[in-house]
Amino acid sequence: MRILIVGAGATGGYFGGRLTQAGRDVTFLVRPGRAAHLRANGLELLSPHGDITVHPKIVTTAELSAPYDFVLLTVKSYALAQALEDMAPAVGPDTMIMPVLNGMKHVDAMIARFGEAPVIGCVCKVATTIDDRGRIKQLATFQELAYGERDGSASARTAALHAVMTGAGFEARLTATIMLEMWEKWVFLASLGGITCLMRGTVGDVVAASGGLAFANAFFDECVAVATASGFAPTAGFLAASRKNLTTPGSPLASSMNRDLVGGKPVEGDQIIGDLVARARQLGVATPLAAAAEAHLSVYSHRLAAAG
Repeated sequence: MRILIVGAGATGGYFGGRLTQAGRDVTFLVRPGRAAHLRANGLELLSPHGDITVHPKIVTTAELSAPYDFVLLTVKSYALAQALEDMAPAVGPDTMIMPVLNGMKHVDAMIARFGEAPVIGCVCKVATTIDDRGRIKQLATFQELAYGERDGSASARTAALHAVMTGAGFEARLTATIMLEMWEKWVFLASLGGITCLMRGTVGDVVAASGGLAFANAFFDECVAVATASGFAPTAGFLAASRKNLTTPGSPLASSMNRDLVGGKPVEGDQIIGDLVARARQLGVATPLAAAAEAHLSVYSHRLAAAG
């Protein structure tokens, strides 16, 4: 199976590096600057599971031509539109495309560009970053890709994909409930992002504030209501675990979006919060707290763009 990884950042670089290490047929589609770095230094992973350096095949947009069997799309949401155009030559009639982005807006964009058939669902769980030397550093031991047909059906193509993913140095899981799992992850990330960005603090900071616990619970309830109205009611186990994580006194937990916000970096506010609010409006679900978070992040993003 010929695999194209779109992006060699913290997520794509990590999973692509592991697949390369395992001997899979992997090519990375990257920008010229990143291509030059990888060709000179290799793809370096620093991980609790073992540090590695691999030298994968690299292409830039100008060099991409023939279709691939499988495309793993790993860019941030604000780079999605350009990535879809860049990867278009790699998408043929039998290509599977699996995005690791969060939320659902990217799924709509991919379907609009390539049609329903190529797009399969995915939930990615990994904590990675890129250091100042361009190396990918894994920050925690968990590393999982879950995937499946969006309609829940079993298929020969996802069975073939699962065979390639299995034994590649990370947890690989084929599931018939990928859409529910994608919604559950979105609910948690939207809640955590909205709570910590709007309040500019950790979960522990928010819970310690006057009215903070009620605020966190109410924000989570709004996000759950949107998922339920969309036909993907979260499971009881997810609800209990997520509510605990969002309301634990003294917790240092904060979202990556909060860290980007504090650090003056671009945020995925529209993908994670804005799209949830838009769907809520269409469904007639009231989300006043999520709408406030959307406005807060929108103001920040506009100021960031204006500053150049």
